[in-house]
Amino acid sequence: MQTSDLSLRNLATARSLLLAPYGLDEAHLLRTMGDVFTHRVDYADIYFQYTRSEAWSLEEGIVKSGSFSIDQGVGIRAIAQERTAFAYSDDISIKALADAAASTRAIASAGSGQIKLAKKLTMATGHALYTPQDPLNMLDATEKVALLERIERLARAKDPRVVEVMAALAGEYDVVLVARSDGVIAADVRPLVRLSLTVIAQQGNRREVGSSGGGGRSNYDYFTDEILQKYVEEAVSSALVNLDARPAPAGAMTVVLGPGWPGVLLHEAIGHGLEGDFNRKGSSAFSGCMGQRVAAQGVTVVDDGTLTGRRGSLNIDDEGNPTSCTTLIEDGVLKGYLQDTLNARLMKMPITGNARRESYATLPMPRMTNTYMLNGQRDPKEIIASVKIGLYAVNFGGGQVDITNGKFVFSASQAYLIENGKVTHPVKGATLIGSGPQSLKHISMIGNDLALDSGVGVCGKEGQSVPVGVGQPTLRIDNMTVGGTV
Repeated sequence: MQTSDLSLRNLATARSLLLAPYGLDEAHLLRTMGDVFTHRVDYADIYFQYTRSEAWSLEEGIVKSGSFSIDQGVGIRAIAQERTAFAYSDDISIKALADAAASTRAIASAGSGQIKLAKKLTMATGHALYTPQDPLNMLDATEKVALLERIERLARAKDPRVVEVMAALAGEYDVVLVARSDGVIAADVRPLVRLSLTVIAQQGNRREVGSSGGGGRSNYDYFTDEILQKYVEEAVSSALVNLDARPAPAGAMTVVLGPGWPGVLLHEAIGHGLEGDFNRKGSSAFSGCMGQRVAAQGVTVVDDGTLTGRRGSLNIDDEGNPTSCTTLIEDGVLKGYLQDTLNARLMKMPITGNARRESYATLPMPRMTNTYMLNGQRDPKEIIASVKIGLYAVNFGGGQVDITNGKFVFSASQAYLIENGKVTHPVKGATLIGSGPQSLKHISMIGNDLALDSGVGVCGKEGQSVPVGVGQPTLRIDNMTVGGTV
């Protein structure tokens, strides 16, 4: 489908769900923003959202819970210089819009009064990265239960040591409509599905956990038999490997990160520090470093919201701007930040289409979409062979990062010892400790096996959670501190 055709279709869907049932049209939106602009403001937008979501979970061979929810509402934002006024309501009505517009008086005196409201709204064209389907209606309840039961049977049949299986299925149908004071109106219809699998394997008195899963902006038919087999293989293999894991060593050593999901370390330790709001306020470890070398030669990091069907991708961001592929670091040099409208204007930098919000009840802010490091030239086997003693981390659990200095702590859920250039026995309890900016400079080898994660990422910032993607090739990082158990 052509992007313009999809944009028209999405706008028609949004009008039918968010405007027409409540007696609203574009004229009402312009009048509402006109009420806002009777005060001295520089910018205003109206954000409508309609979301239907469901979640199913299986444990002990039984689907024990299922939930379904519908949420809708509208938020109005006004900006005057650096100040923002915001009001929202779960009641979509002419009165609710008028009340929300009136609340913007709190910042009226801060605006320049020189910016004029557009006289009409013109549709913005976004990308065509996914089809506007409703995954919740594609399978009935019996079929969704059967999907979870099938993956449970596959996991139990994989190995007799699998003693417990937990699986969860989630789907979402999200429709958004954005109208802006500069005359832009845009809409998006966003499907999202996810399947997660956790297994517990037991050998003697020892029990270990393995997990897997994935999804994307698609329908439930994304989960083919081949995909289900892959999730089962990954989860069961991880649990069985951990049954044989020895205590991880501690100290400064060479760490090799596997491709794909280990890019979550890149996301947390580096990506957040490149978001525009932190840099405008000077609170990021990367503040004031534009054009400077911040990473080893060969390191190129991008944030790309334009990947087809990916969990972190969007046709438009939550301000109605098309998403883009933004180069953050190029050959080790800092080239860009992730920007929304407010921070781009104040920093006099281009908008990158990275404004994201959890819902109509929250403010947009610059956020990542799909953040990953580009390929290098090295064969992954060559990277492993180059390490005398080190750690090979292929999967991660939780982690924490301090944006102000880039310091992070990450737990490796699946890792191995490298001895004399060979991957030997698995280890458990390994924790990576370091600084994002310093780790970038200690990257000494970059693989040619770039992979993206399977579609499970969730990013939190200031209490808001949004779906994201991560990725990277195999990386060698020298002199990283590993917290272990021996």
